Amino acid sequence: MTAQNGHRRLTTTPAPASRNGSGPDPTVPATTHPTPAGSGSAASGAGSPVVERPGDQWDRRVASGLAFLRRRLSGQYEVDEFGFDPELTGTVFHPLLRLLYRDWFRTEVTGLEHVPADGAGLVVGNHSGTVALDALILSAALHDQHPAHRYLRLLGADLVFRMPVVSELARKTGGTVACNPDAERLLGNGELVGVFPEGFKGIGKLYSDRYKLQRFGRGGFVSAALRTGTPIVPVAIVGGEEIYPMLADIKPLARLLKLPYFPVTPTFPWLGPLGMVPLPSKWLIEFCPPIPTAHLTDSADDPLVVFNLADQVRETIQQTLHQLLERRPDPFGP
Repeated sequence: MTAQNGHRRLTTTPAPASRNGSGPDPTVPATTHPTPAGSGSAASGAGSPVVERPGDQWDRRVASGLAFLRRRLSGQYEVDEFGFDPELTGTVFHPLLRLLYRDWFRTEVTGLEHVPADGAGLVVGNHSGTVALDALILSAALHDQHPAHRYLRLLGADLVFRMPVVSELARKTGGTVACNPDAERLLGNGELVGVFPEGFKGIGKLYSDRYKLQRFGRGGFVSAALRTGTPIVPVAIVGGEEIYPMLADIKPLARLLKLPYFPVTPTFPWLGPLGMVPLPSKWLIEFCPPIPTAHLTDSADDPLVVFNLADQVRETIQQTLHQLLERRPDPFGP
C-alpha cells in the first residue's frame, strides 16, 4: 500500500489460518513489516513498526464466527454421502476435544509416521473408559498432529445410530455403522477408517480388567481390509481406563434401560451430572507399524487367514499397551 507522499506504509500480515480452516490461529501472533524512515504515519514514529491492536484479533474471530453462522443458516456447506460435515467437525467439535486431549489429559502421541499420508488405512485400537471417549480423542489428536491433518472416519455400534441426537452428531463428525459394506466403501474411497473391535465388551469392562483386551469378534474389520488391500495400523491407547473407573455393573438396571451395561464409578451416579466429568488421567497414544494386506486380497473369505491376522493385530496392541504402561507408572502424573 502506498501513501500519498510516495512512502510505503507499514503492512501487517495476519496470523496464519488455523489447521482446521476455522480462521486465524490465536496461538500464532501477527507479524509486522518495518516501514522506511520518513513514513507519513505520525502515530507510529519514524521507522517504528505498527503493532496490531489487541482488539483486532477479537474482531477477526467475531467476523469469522459470523461468517460461519451465515454459511450454516444458508446451507452453504458440504456433506458427503455418509453425512460427514468437515467444516462443522473442524470448527466446533475438534476445538472442544482439543481442550480435553491437550489440556485435561495431557496426551502424548507417537508413531504418527505409521499412519498413511494419503490413501486408505484401517486404524484398529483398544476400547475402554465406560464412555467411548477414546475414539473421539483419537480422532481429534490424529487430525491435529498428523502432517496431513487427516480425518478419521469412525465405525460405531448400532446403538449409537439409534439414539436421536447422538446419531446426528456421529454422522456429522464422520462416523457410520460398523458394518463391512460401509467400511469397504470408505476404504475404497481412500479414507482413513477407525474401528474398535472390542465394542461394548471393551468400554464396559470393570476397572479390575483394565488394559486386558477383550475378544475381537469375528474379525470383520480384517475382511474389509483384505477385500480393499488396505494396510492395518494397530494403535494402543493408555489413559482411557482411568477416566471413569467402572467398579460395578448393575445388570438389571441396564436391561431395563436397554443398555449394554449400567456403570457404577467413584463419582457416578453419586454426584449426578458432575459424575460425568472425566478424571484427568495421563494419556499415551502410539500408532504401531502398519500390517500390509495387499498380497492377501484373495483370502478375504478364508476364516484361518482372517483369524490369524486379527490375532496378530490384537497381540500387537496388547504388547504395546504393556510398554506404554511401563512408561506411565502414575496414571495421573504429569
